[in-house]
Amino acid sequence: MTRKTTSKRRGVGSETPVFVFVGAACALAFLLLPLVGLLKRVAWSRLIDSITSGSASQALRLSLYTSIGATIVALVLGVPLAWVLARVDFRGRSIVRALVMLPMVLPPVVGGVALLGAYGKSGGLIGGWLYDVFGLQLTFSRSGVVIAEAFVALPFLVIAVESGLRSVDPRFEESAAAMGASGMRRFWTVTLRLLMPSLVAGVAVAWARALGEFGATITFAGNIEGRTQTTPLAVYLLLESDPEAAYALSFVLLAVCVVVLVTMRDRWMGRRS
Repeated sequence: MTRKTTSKRRGVGSETPVFVFVGAACALAFLLLPLVGLLKRVAWSRLIDSITSGSASQALRLSLYTSIGATIVALVLGVPLAWVLARVDFRGRSIVRALVMLPMVLPPVVGGVALLGAYGKSGGLIGGWLYDVFGLQLTFSRSGVVIAEAFVALPFLVIAVESGLRSVDPRFEESAAAMGASGMRRFWTVTLRLLMPSLVAGVAVAWARALGEFGATITFAGNIEGRTQTTPLAVYLLLESDPEAAYALSFVLLAVCVVVLVTMRDRWMGRRS
């Protein structure tokens, strides 16, 4: 960086009004104080015992299995969808993208109600058919937990993969095509390798979102201990019966989210200087 550029940046920084820094500090404190309060309430000496006993342990195991399943569903469905949004020019693409992003801003409980309207055994668009033909009941089942978590996690993966696809230099794919590589071969040997950082980031963020899903899960799959009670649902109940375990589980979820966001932030949101 040249001295001129450095001086220019310092000049811009020096022009920042004081109230901006004050506001930024207040905003940061607003976000951090609840997290500090959570950490203060954790019984560190009994942390391991709190998360490895009783319903807490069951909820953690169930969350691990269902969040991985939901991430796989999001991966299988999200990559083709991101490809279409990034590479295919069609009328209404912006509307489709908005619909894909909708679960990110939709109230979670409303998302659960929408899932009931689609996959509910009684009155769902295809829920009754799935049960009659395949004997598959998604409501109040582990499969329902996976569906609810995948529903809210999918947009996060699509964002990362679509952004990654847009940043891939098409000249590499064009060179592979000129050498006779088929479309499938180009995807696996060229595109996927270039896309891998964004894909990994999308998978990680989608998994963290699935792990922390609450509203859609409790509305669509219920809160049955040992069957559909994931970690966030267990935290909600344990706050009354066993606050120590509730804070311990909350810390686990917090730690996972922090690690994922800190590790994958640049890859998911785009690298910044």
